[in-house]
Amino acid sequence: MTTAANAAIVLAAGASVRMGRPKQLLEFAGRPLVVRTVEACLAADLRPVIVVLGAQRDQIQPALAHLPVIIAVNADWAEGMASSLRAGLSELGKFSPTIPAALIALCDQPAFSAELALRLQAAAATSLRGIVAARYAGRCGAPALFRRRYFADLAALQGDQGARVLLQQQAADVEPVDLPALAADLDTPGDWDHFRAGQS
Repeated sequence: MTTAANAAIVLAAGASVRMGRPKQLLEFAGRPLVVRTVEACLAADLRPVIVVLGAQRDQIQPALAHLPVIIAVNADWAEGMASSLRAGLSELGKFSPTIPAALIALCDQPAFSAELALRLQAAAATSLRGIVAARYAGRCGAPALFRRRYFADLAALQGDQGARVLLQQQAADVEPVDLPALAADLDTPGDWDHFRAGQS
């Protein structure tokens, strides 16, 4: 598998209810988190980069206007994360039926970087397993690289089930990559304040 052949699907459709404002647009190091995530994917030679938008789409999409991304609109975003996976994979299928793997990334992991994305791809290049996932806080989670054979399983998830369900179900086929920096969980204003305090 060559690194340039893999795609990225950035999930950014949530309403950020607990945060009280769009997490996607929180600024870290001078740029919105969703922009940082996309830029990291592009710098890691992931193509195409598909960004799934739903809630607050009108606020978020302009921040991405200068970047070479494909916007997938998830009209069913309120259903939960599974609907965003379906929207992203559907858009990916229109782009190319032969993409070998897709990196599923979240927009609220400020430590995510091109270096980490490249580490996941490097692990995939030498592993026979179908999934390569970041491991932090004692378990595997996003970002995770799924080979094509798992696309149908991802698209079959329902409700608020994210890709982590598949990581648990297929644990024997997951290659973990220890990336402890990704453990920061940004759900509330307190989480955001705590993270920023740790960066100063």
